Amino acid sequence: MKEILPTIMIAFLSCMGVFGQNMQTDSTKTLMLNEVTVTAYKTVNGVGHLPEEKNGIIYAGKKNEVILVDSLDANKAINNTRQILGRIPGLNIVETESSGFTANGIATRGLNPTQSIEMNTRQNGYNISADIYGYNESYYLPPMEAVSRIEMVRGAATLQFGSQFGGLVNYVIKDAPADKPFGFTTSQTIGSFGMFNSFNSVGGTYKKISYYGFLQYRNMDGYRPNSQQWQLSGFGKVQYKPSEKLNMGVEYSLLRNQIKMPGGLTDSLFYASPKTSTRARNWLKSPWNIITGYLNYNPTQNTILSLKTSFLFSSRSLVWRNEDGGPAAIDNIDPSTNAFEPREVSIKNMHNTTTELRVSHNYNLGDQKSTMAGGLRYSYAWYKKLSDGEGTTNSDFDLSIIGDWDNNLDYTTTNIAPFVENIFRIGNKFTITPGFRFEYLKSTSKGYKTKHDIKLAANQNRNRYIPLAGIGLEYRPTNNTSIYGNFTQAYRPIDYSQLTPFGVTSKIDPNMKDANGFNSDLGYRGTIKNYLNFDIGGFYMAYNDKIGVVLKTDPATGDEYSYRTNIANSVHKGIESYVEFNILKYIKQRSKYGLSIFDSFAYIDAKYTSGEFKGKRVEAAPQTINRVGLIFSSKHFSTTFQVNSVGDAYGDASNVRISKNPIAGYIPAYTVLDLSATYKYKNYLFKFGSNNLTDKSYFTRRADEYPGPGIIPSVGRSFYAGISATF
Repeated sequence: MKEILPTIMIAFLSCMGVFGQNMQTDSTKTLMLNEVTVTAYKTVNGVGHLPEEKNGIIYAGKKNEVILVDSLDANKAINNTRQILGRIPGLNIVETESSGFTANGIATRGLNPTQSIEMNTRQNGYNISADIYGYNESYYLPPMEAVSRIEMVRGAATLQFGSQFGGLVNYVIKDAPADKPFGFTTSQTIGSFGMFNSFNSVGGTYKKISYYGFLQYRNMDGYRPNSQQWQLSGFGKVQYKPSEKLNMGVEYSLLRNQIKMPGGLTDSLFYASPKTSTRARNWLKSPWNIITGYLNYNPTQNTILSLKTSFLFSSRSLVWRNEDGGPAAIDNIDPSTNAFEPREVSIKNMHNTTTELRVSHNYNLGDQKSTMAGGLRYSYAWYKKLSDGEGTTNSDFDLSIIGDWDNNLDYTTTNIAPFVENIFRIGNKFTITPGFRFEYLKSTSKGYKTKHDIKLAANQNRNRYIPLAGIGLEYRPTNNTSIYGNFTQAYRPIDYSQLTPFGVTSKIDPNMKDANGFNSDLGYRGTIKNYLNFDIGGFYMAYNDKIGVVLKTDPATGDEYSYRTNIANSVHKGIESYVEFNILKYIKQRSKYGLSIFDSFAYIDAKYTSGEFKGKRVEAAPQTINRVGLIFSSKHFSTTFQVNSVGDAYGDASNVRISKNPIAGYIPAYTVLDLSATYKYKNYLFKFGSNNLTDKSYFTRRADEYPGPGIIPSVGRSFYAGISATF
């Protein structure tokens, strides 16, 4: 058993592409690799873990997960997040993909999941959000049919990637086939609500040049009326590898879409019928473009140098019947004018350039090898916001306005951040990894805002100097298990959206401060033979000067209004656990079949510890998130049945259950069932399944503005079927 166990670990880490160079085997174990099939990863290890160091980045002592997307039975044609990322313990998902967002937002540990604003969101290691600090919302995600794996590092990612409380999520695109000059994959999927998805990719390697690219087109009529949408995603990569020590390349990602938004609902409208639509003239368009160049150089066996430079130029255009009157306001033709009310137009142009230089080096310290990894990030972002323009009375997508913009603002963010971490190895089982990061931020704004028909200058300049430190510990009692712990400081500056009123009746605190705090966790993870995979731990996060929205009452008029401010300090603590047990592998280790059950569970106690709402639960933070799945797999067929149970939450910090304000109110608990299956025959793959099998009516978000205002219903029961072929 002692010889077989590390062999299995080597096999599944090799198929993940994350096999660390620090792992050593003797000749006996190496010979036994031929007896282990890579399918053991799929049936046992739905969630894997990154090695201590990979590609010059340190992961030792950090809670992390890695998911092989191809190993999952899931509705990848629509990027069904709860099926693809649902095994991440405590992952909270805001499901708004049918109502105006191109991607579902995610968060962990009771943080705000809206558009993943608490996460450092990357593709192939570079940023894909509009601006990592000023406007860090995610409008673009790659199609999951093009993704090979997803890497997630919790709050400890602060030191290597940025100061975000939520940590890192990195979508790694598939590589070019290394064994042929040309390969072609096509995947066609149809589904409920008029869904059609076509994904096509090409790739190959010829001598020292490799290439990979894809095009995806998706069209949907939508779950609710007035929710038609289409999108085109594309990606291209060319890499030149003149030697084993050097490779360089360029990548380009694009997104084109147009989405009709059906609006938000009041509680009474939702419970009467979640398919109700309150708006028929709301549209969103968000073209996205990212160009990246990179160079990787290994001058010696112990040294890695990498350089990435990316340029993002994108926008988000919105024309809509705004939130005046809330979700209950009727968007009808005015009898006095025989026309609709004019819509509101908003255009956001986003550009940023980011360069990251990373260097890692292995060196001997006493009898042990230590690893130092550090680097420097430089980022400059500029953001143009034109909003509250009086649009037309039409119903189509029309961005023309009458008169001038009420708000015309220009923002910039400059960020310079050196960082360093070092793995100190004490013996063969224990590592200590201290680290440090220094963030310099310069934010500027200029332009004007209009209030009561008066244009007010909005010129500001602000500099910040933020030191961040952390330390990680990891002890390996066996080759396949480890005890890990981490403490890392975190920081979140005020972003652009928090400085702008989000509704006609909303207000902004002029004295808001940046948020700061720390993440800490302690856990035990590992594998037992090829039948058990586990990661069980606890966490404690302090989030100080948390910015949020509260409900206030105007003493003069008695009217309620939303107020964005530093609500208070909050503490998020709880338990995160993932356990997967393969029953058939336990009974017969070399069984050709797998029957696994997994449980991804989190208990999250997120409450305010000071201020007006002391003792209240943090908004949008369910106390329990539990996903249980049953997986059967064989050589040609696999299927996954998943039960998703998410606890209740509140829309704002006041924890009111009922309110006239669209963002405030109760978000009930819900349970949703998903079933997906895959059949493989030669180079063909057939896929089919159903999401929300019981047609559960539920929602995950109350929106203060678009895509609302009001309750945003999640999608009811749907079916899909498709075929893929690789040549």
